[in-house]
Amino acid sequence: MPKKRPAIFDEIAALPTESINPRTVAFDRSSTLSVLKMINREDHLVAPAVRRQLPAIARAVDLVVASIEAGGRVFYVGAGTSGRMGVLDAAECPPTFGTPPHLFQGIMAGGRDAVFRAKEGVEDRTGEARRALARKGVGPEDVVIGLAACRRTPFVLAALEKARGIGASTVYVTCNPEPSGIDADVVIAVDVGPEAVMGSTRMKCGTAEKMVLNMISTASMVRLGKVYRNMMVDLMATSEKLRQRSVRVIMLATECSYEDAAKTLKRAGGSVKTAIVMVLKGVRKREAVRLLDRAGGFVRKALEEPKP
Repeated sequence: MPKKRPAIFDEIAALPTESINPRTVAFDRSSTLSVLKMINREDHLVAPAVRRQLPAIARAVDLVVASIEAGGRVFYVGAGTSGRMGVLDAAECPPTFGTPPHLFQGIMAGGRDAVFRAKEGVEDRTGEARRALARKGVGPEDVVIGLAACRRTPFVLAALEKARGIGASTVYVTCNPEPSGIDADVVIAVDVGPEAVMGSTRMKCGTAEKMVLNMISTASMVRLGKVYRNMMVDLMATSEKLRQRSVRVIMLATECSYEDAAKTLKRAGGSVKTAIVMVLKGVRKREAVRLLDRAGGFVRKALEEPKP
């Protein structure tokens, strides 16, 4: 008797990301430049696919903002490329927006080592996903964002199920058409179509996930007052480059000289927000801090407060 193929075979075969891409079937007989042009044409399809999911992404941002305002945290959960995208976005929030390291966290199937070296089979470890959330102390005030390029990643689905049982808010990000049977508060289904190399979801899917996470974290930080106009004003000056960027932001926001910006930043204790308010309102640090506190940390609102 012929061996019966498992259900997962048919499930994977039905996914668009596992389909043959008719636009790139000539890969193996093309020149280097032709291969690059084909990959680039496929990449151009990602942004429109993300744009079609903007309403869902907006709902995810609202969940994140509400969670952080309530004292919660954001957890990105994934395996392989998807997990690494989550780890990357979480790692970049503290230096960019001055957030504490615990606010955005990545949970990677296979643990820390799997970030740097692929571990096959870890995406199937559902028990590990549940234990990871338990170790992090995930609670009702938190948001768990599951990332799965192909719809079925067991590690991610188990984490979302655990999060729902705890009462946490849940977001599911996938790169296939909107999946059925996924119980999450928000589903973001970015349909990027077949990959340039069949099944290589590190390509268009990875790009789409990076774009979506950039949007979620950046828009959330804008909504929470971490940006003035379109400039980072809560960045952490942990390197000489970031210290000079802080000075430049103050100069651009206030039109003061380099010397004045550097001096005010020092008097403000390294706080770009405080320095901007000090210059534009003509007040000392203490009053600038008070104005920012009254404004909930929003520079623009603080500047609109009447001067004492």
